[in-house]
Amino acid sequence: MIESKREFKLISKKNPKSLLPNALTIFGVCLGLSSIKFALDLNYSMAVIAIGFAAILDTLDGRVARLIKGTSKVGKELDSLTDVISFGVAPSFVMYFWAINELGKFGWLAVLIYTVCCALRLARFNLTEVNENESWKINFFEGVPSPAAAGLVLMPLILSMSGIFQFGNKDIICCAVILITSFLMVSKIPTYSLKRITIPRSSGIFLLLGIGIYLSLVIFYTFQTLFFSGVVYISLIPISYFHYKRKNKKFLENAEEEETEDIL
Repeated sequence: MIESKREFKLISKKNPKSLLPNALTIFGVCLGLSSIKFALDLNYSMAVIAIGFAAILDTLDGRVARLIKGTSKVGKELDSLTDVISFGVAPSFVMYFWAINELGKFGWLAVLIYTVCCALRLARFNLTEVNENESWKINFFEGVPSPAAAGLVLMPLILSMSGIFQFGNKDIICCAVILITSFLMVSKIPTYSLKRITIPRSSGIFLLLGIGIYLSLVIFYTFQTLFFSGVVYISLIPISYFHYKRKNKKFLENAEEEETEDIL
């Protein structure tokens, strides 16, 4: 029996347009690994910024791939690998070096739990399929996505670097934040999928204005802006939960009505 061999190709001859989005994804891996190096050098501000840029690239690579019709199976696998490294391994290592290494084995256990939960969350995401009659569900994630989880894990460090507040027992607090975030990742709590947001053309000028203001704040008040962005995201979690429940209830009611009409 002759087995067919599949040749791995980073750039498909059938779809060479995949080069650009795949390059963005690989650059995200490099940023994630670089953040660990910055943490080893005790340069925690650059470690946070590197993970932040990795999150931006994670948002862009998929959009670019769909825009130029450069999607590929390799790109999908690379994206998952990048997420594990940049938003699973990297932030947990940064927090380990900054605070929770003082807890010894318990600190390292928290790192392992967070990284494993990140990998499990991504595996579940890759296997999730949305039915055509439930297309509204694409606006929600199941659990907190890994880029957002990385931001939540880094919030104690970001808060400390902003100068707003300084921690006393930062090791215990950071360990608790990591464990809570790990639970949120693998939970089935619905959260907003910010990647799916569409802006009407008529509102484009306001979007650009908002992005300009936000970037200005990030440049001049980097860590303060990042911290309050995290607070806003946390406040959106219960809102997205009730929004999902309301839409799901309405969907089930409509489905029951259609089923009743078919019977009659």
